[in-house]
Amino acid sequence: MADRRLQVFHTVARLLSFTKAAETLHMTQPAVTFQVKQLEEQFNTRLFDRTHNRISLTEAGVVVYDYAERIIALYTEMGNRVGEMTGDLRGHLLLGASTTIAEYMLPRVLGDFKIKYPDVQVRLHVGNTDKIVHMIEDNSIDLGLVEGTVTNKSLATLKCCMDSMVMIAPPEHPLADHDSVTPQELLDYPFVSREEGSGTREVTMEFLHHAGLDSDDLHITMELGSPEAVKGAVEGGLGIAVVSEATVLKELALGSLVAKPLNPPLARPYSFVYQKQKFRSLVMDEFLEFAKERCAVSMLVIPRRREDHRA
Repeated sequence: MADRRLQVFHTVARLLSFTKAAETLHMTQPAVTFQVKQLEEQFNTRLFDRTHNRISLTEAGVVVYDYAERIIALYTEMGNRVGEMTGDLRGHLLLGASTTIAEYMLPRVLGDFKIKYPDVQVRLHVGNTDKIVHMIEDNSIDLGLVEGTVTNKSLATLKCCMDSMVMIAPPEHPLADHDSVTPQELLDYPFVSREEGSGTREVTMEFLHHAGLDSDDLHITMELGSPEAVKGAVEGGLGIAVVSEATVLKELALGSLVAKPLNPPLARPYSFVYQKQKFRSLVMDEFLEFAKERCAVSMLVIPRRREDHRA
């Protein structure tokens, strides 16, 4: 493990926030401040300028940050190389996942991974697709798993599995008796949407565009930040919604919602995303292979639609 003071300093410098660094490192803010102060005393110079509740790196801080990046990367690489020789997988993995994936697919995958590799510590950050991609870009996490499109050419993507999308509505809704739902029919009723930056929202808008429709014609009654909130709003009669089929299994079993396939069918990939130039640790490679296998299986075991979900 690299010098703890250097790791703490590196996190503060990367995030330019003692508060965010404390949250990331699961430390108290005074403890983070103390570690940085010790490093400053060792070098006998300030590493941060503090003005108007904001911090920035001093000239010396920039030099230390540059070396810290290389030192921490070398420590990680050293541990992984030794692990490859001994067959002992251990270490840390900073993982990010978009909300739908984190809530409905990853828990079982992470549980199985922990059983197989008990010495690997995984820290999971959850947010919409845009947030996870930004965290990859600024090196806050090692690996992301998202359902939206990634356009940054400096990032690598690797498809994990496909996710089927469905329209959901209360059982008494006029669309509940339809065999399928067209893009035009989505525009005919009040609609509950995910927030800007959500992969679910993005794929829904693209679905309308591909049908030659204007997404601005969607009658959005509410924008919500999680699949659970969307389902609750639909159950409350605030509109219909488009969601991952994997998110509504409980509601379909209880009969509180109905789900109908879209026509044409709509599916989206779940993709891993990571920096192309960043060293891929043995832990990261192993998790990639493990998760690809488990994710595909978890999507395959979703019960297929019955003739009538309300039965």
